[in-house]
Amino acid sequence: MLEKIPSAVGRALRSARAGYGKVVSEQPAFVGAPQSIDLESPEFEDGSSIPPRFTADGDQISPPLAWRSLPEETQGLVLIVEDPDAPANDPLVHLLAWDLPPELEVLPEGEFKSPRHAGLDEVLGRNSYLQTAWLPPDPPRGHGPHLYVFQLFALDRKLSFDHAPSRGAVVEAMSGHVLAKGVLVATYERT
Repeated sequence: MLEKIPSAVGRALRSARAGYGKVVSEQPAFVGAPQSIDLESPEFEDGSSIPPRFTADGDQISPPLAWRSLPEETQGLVLIVEDPDAPANDPLVHLLAWDLPPELEVLPEGEFKSPRHAGLDEVLGRNSYLQTAWLPPDPPRGHGPHLYVFQLFALDRKLSFDHAPSRGAVVEAMSGHVLAKGVLVATYERT
């Protein structure tokens, strides 16, 4: 959707960004949680560019992820992917998976539903476009590089919702229950 914004508009909005301090892992309720989970992807290194096939310019599928070093008492996992460089007041939510089992250690490529791919959506909350799906990175041309912050939270309880929750509902339910977190950051820019 944002690929339709002319690059002149993207350049004009270049300084308009939500800010890294607004991603979930940096909020006051979670900033003190130990960052002891090793979160990684076999497709990109921390701080490097996300391959285009996982973006709106490619196959639009969710990237593979793997992790280790979960606390033994973990009862549930939450995965949130946000873009703090979106020209908005809050980070753009690209993925909100709230009911991942604690024995899970790997998410294969394309695990989650996306615009061109059928995948899991039962464990998904609503992204910023109010869909229960992977929202592929889609920064406006001319806006510069965007960060995509993959955040995995280990909880001391399993979350329960009777409908696809919003970011706010998941954050509220997680508060006081985060044992540890892991963060992986990728970048993407349209030239």
